[in-house]
Amino acid sequence: MEQQVKRKHGVYVEDILIAYQTLKDVVYHTPLQKNELLSERYDCHVYFKREDLQVVRSFKIRGAYYRMKSLSEEEKKNGIVCASAGNHAQGVAYSCRALGVHGKIYMPSTTPRQKVSQVQFFGREFVDIILVGDTFDDSYEQARICAKQEQRTFIHPFDDEAVIAGQGTVGVEILNDCEEPIDYVFASIGGGGLISGVGTYIKSISPATKLVGVEPEGAPSMKKSFEAKEVVTLSEIDPFVDGAAVKRVGEKTFALAKEMVDDIVVVPEGKACTTILQLYNENAIVVEPAGALPVAALDLYKEHIRGKTVVCIISGGNNDIGRMQEIKERSMIYEGLQHYFIVNFPQRAGALREFLDEVLGPTDDITLFEYTKKNNKDSGPALVGIELKCREDYGPLVERMKKKGFPFMEVNKDSSLFHLLI
Repeated sequence: MEQQVKRKHGVYVEDILIAYQTLKDVVYHTPLQKNELLSERYDCHVYFKREDLQVVRSFKIRGAYYRMKSLSEEEKKNGIVCASAGNHAQGVAYSCRALGVHGKIYMPSTTPRQKVSQVQFFGREFVDIILVGDTFDDSYEQARICAKQEQRTFIHPFDDEAVIAGQGTVGVEILNDCEEPIDYVFASIGGGGLISGVGTYIKSISPATKLVGVEPEGAPSMKKSFEAKEVVTLSEIDPFVDGAAVKRVGEKTFALAKEMVDDIVVVPEGKACTTILQLYNENAIVVEPAGALPVAALDLYKEHIRGKTVVCIISGGNNDIGRMQEIKERSMIYEGLQHYFIVNFPQRAGALREFLDEVLGPTDDITLFEYTKKNNKDSGPALVGIELKCREDYGPLVERMKKKGFPFMEVNKDSSLFHLLI
């Protein structure tokens, strides 16, 4: 039955093994590391498949190189084009230089600068980078137009059999390296190339292993497609988890995933940020938001994984240090430790002192205060950011503001206002 499923959708276990032989001298065989801290925390055996240590710091080189290796001489002469939020672009850029093929790489203008710089570094004179649009899907449209106009071969980031086979080699290494039967594999889902490739191999060799896909709350395109029983296009997405923020998953990857994936869980962006900080502080591991999703999902599965063997695929480590302040902010808000208010202060002497002395708790800290005094007004609004020591301090803070007569609006609870002011 498994073999029929794979043949129906055009991806074979044999293809993945051929890809593995092709790639073994090109990509790193990344380590499968047991994480003692998380194993103890969740009372199970947690392993990290460290694709963040790959030659381009993500698994994407596997599919990109394997696909480009099959280009004809005519296709190599005409060059290639791709669209990517960053990691696929780096894999393609590396492959362009290694194989001597010119490539045009379309990336969203929101792509972290670190990823753009890395694409240029890996591709050098063999690539041209074009920043366009706000999301992967915007870049994808422009890349498709370029492919048609310039007769370039389009290297799809996920919806291509060769790309899927290349990503599936992650599964080969996982099963080769783990000495005990694996109960769960957690993998991020963007367009679906990784999970469909890994799933094709693992489900054939170890059918008892459960495959759990993880998507960001702001872009649950595969989960919505599962619910609709067909590929759907999301009208809007949050691009923060750039490696997994896709409006529409692939037709091929969806067909495979619906046969292979046992469950899909959705992780809030703030939870992913908390996990990024924990992985750095506790394990000295630098991951990007998409790479943190599988680890973040362990909290949602803690009852199921107790006593089990679990593998989390750390899909990438291309994180821009310039994003760390935003990552910390999102984490603090998610954890209930950072709050923003518009507070109406009475325009009288001592009002601010009263707020500091009688409203703020002993461990509360003001992180933002913007106020302009307006003449002939009884009160004036101020934007106030308050950091709490623990989540439980929030209720008493709000009660004190009400009791002391400081009218307020909670900016955190109004997404439009939050994005406008913060």
